[in-house]
Amino acid sequence: MVGFRGTEISTDSYIVGVVKNLKVGGIILFDYDVPTKSFPRNIINPKQTKKLISDLQSYTTAPLLIAVDAEGGSVNRLKLDYGFLNILSAKEMGQSIETTVKESEKLATELKELGFNMNLAPVIDVDINPNNPIIGGLNRSFSSDPNKVITYATAFIKTHHEKNIIIVGKHFPGHGSSMGDSHLGIVDVTNTYQEKELMPYIELQKEGLLDVVMTAHIINRNIDKSYPATLSSNFLQKILRQQIGFKSVIISDDLNMNAIVDNYGFGEAIIKAVNAGCDILLISNNGTSKYDEQLPYKARDIIYEAVKNGKISLEAITESYNRIYNLKKKFGII
Repeated sequence: MVGFRGTEISTDSYIVGVVKNLKVGGIILFDYDVPTKSFPRNIINPKQTKKLISDLQSYTTAPLLIAVDAEGGSVNRLKLDYGFLNILSAKEMGQSIETTVKESEKLATELKELGFNMNLAPVIDVDINPNNPIIGGLNRSFSSDPNKVITYATAFIKTHHEKNIIIVGKHFPGHGSSMGDSHLGIVDVTNTYQEKELMPYIELQKEGLLDVVMTAHIINRNIDKSYPATLSSNFLQKILRQQIGFKSVIISDDLNMNAIVDNYGFGEAIIKAVNAGCDILLISNNGTSKYDEQLPYKARDIIYEAVKNGKISLEAITESYNRIYNLKKKFGII
């Protein structure tokens, strides 16, 4: 799943070349371009966004996953300022079940009308540390009580499913206790992580409500001494797949975030993420480092060479492909 610059496209656009040549499975849209610290990147207003999505789908033989971060509150690329609906934050939604249903229904309806088929939400992190700069500090968690997180996330997910929108539960195994922001560097939760942070994943999986799970770039040395969850089979295979029983699609958090960029080479991160169990690699091209139009091509070449050299098994690629195919089929995308 890749990001690009542009608010409109034509046959000779860069992203059309990527879609046709690489046959990428998904595209993520943003309002803000991080490398240049400027607006707009892809999203200007509802009419333009709807046309952009429709045009993107018209250039592909297999329909794309078109994703956006639309949690509500401060993390919503579809802002009121641009003519989109005002959606409350998860913390505000978490005041009552009625509020959650009302807000998530509004959001899911808007996403459907625009042409999005995937929402990189809800955040199912438990708000253990209210001073956490990236979760609690931004009101992105429903509650400090895991049972309330489960209740409100269930309502959020069901309203999205009514509109056939794929949801992405994040950030596994839980970012709520962290003291830092993984956009800026590796976050170590070894001394702060609590077992109850897994509860939303366990319960939502039991109810069959998790379509996709997004990994967190956090290290817990009690689980894996060397690697963050995104790059760790201890987290993704042993805990998420085997213990929790999650069978569907795992997507990495953005591989352009500093937690990955500053600590692992792009090639190492790609290979580690695939071998750890990530089915979709999110390469936004919207991190603090330089925008690089070759990134999707580099990723493809890294994977191809790794399969050829036996560093990634062909079976892993086939399994991921089948999971993504089945997800798209379930939601009527293909």
